[in-house]
Amino acid sequence: MNRFDKDYADGLLDSCDPPCLTLYQTTHRHYPENQQDPIRFGNLVKALEESLLKRYQENEVRPLLEPFLALAVDHGFWNHTLDGLAVFAARSMFRVYKLQRPVAELTVVADNFHIKPLMRILQSADRYHILGLSRNEIKLFEGNRDVLDEIEPAQGIPRTMREALGEEVTEPHQTVASYGGVGVGHSPMHHGHGGREPEVDIDTERFFRAIDRAVLEQHSRPSGLPLILAALPEHHHLFHDVSHNPFLMQESIDIYPDGLSSVEELRQRAWKLMEPHYLARLATLVEEFGSANSDGLGDDDLVQVAKAVMGGRVAKLLIEAQREIPGRINPATGDIELDQLKDP
Repeated sequence: MNRFDKDYADGLLDSCDPPCLTLYQTTHRHYPENQQDPIRFGNLVKALEESLLKRYQENEVRPLLEPFLALAVDHGFWNHTLDGLAVFAARSMFRVYKLQRPVAELTVVADNFHIKPLMRILQSADRYHILGLSRNEIKLFEGNRDVLDEIEPAQGIPRTMREALGEEVTEPHQTVASYGGVGVGHSPMHHGHGGREPEVDIDTERFFRAIDRAVLEQHSRPSGLPLILAALPEHHHLFHDVSHNPFLMQESIDIYPDGLSSVEELRQRAWKLMEPHYLARLATLVEEFGSANSDGLGDDDLVQVAKAVMGGRVAKLLIEAQREIPGRINPATGDIELDQLKDP
């Protein structure tokens, strides 16, 4: 499955070869609610088709819709959805993203992708990652205030110490000792040798360093999300010492996820840590806008905001989540040209 945080960070959705097709839909995790999801998806694909046929010939439209039609009959996909779905398609691409939030049903055919709902999810202040870490393995989770899901570590992230260190993992030492007489009919007794603990500690540190580098490059940096460590107390100090991840929170969960009764319990513990940061960030945004507005450096008039955006005079833009105004900004003048959402 495609990762929208990485694709967004890489600029994959910034432009496309028109026509650019966008589809959003709320989905359901469980039976029987999820039985209607592919039907509703088919209706949305039909809306895309109707919009496309206003401008393009049928032989041009069919190849654009073929990936959508294939997804519509993919039973494995529809049996494992989350809370929302976003699909972006053009002549040279087709990307499908499972979302942890419901989204309003929407289809858009335009000369660029409609990414506002995706931006809202990406920039929501309540999202976070959890790194479940033990001496031998890891687990990764992504969540927000309402839900938490275990996710597949990105390619290149070792899941276990053996994957990270390979043949360099310290093996148990064995020595041979004799008890009683040695001779015919007597076998030497094998027992473990002491002194392995320093090697184990070195292996653990190397494992933690490898995990820290991989998670930073593959998850934290592309997403920009806070990272919460969930590990036994004796591992917290070592991991924080070796970590170079600026997204790692100082607060941690003092148990490995397998030690909890459910993922929901893990989410509750994580949100207890996240909520103060979430509320503080929202309060700061409101205060910043109030100060800027009173000093003549902020505005909530759409016409003025559009001109300021095109003039490169906007440092921070706050968007009304549920409001949609179909149209475009004239790049030469900054004027807003309104249009109809159903028209390509």
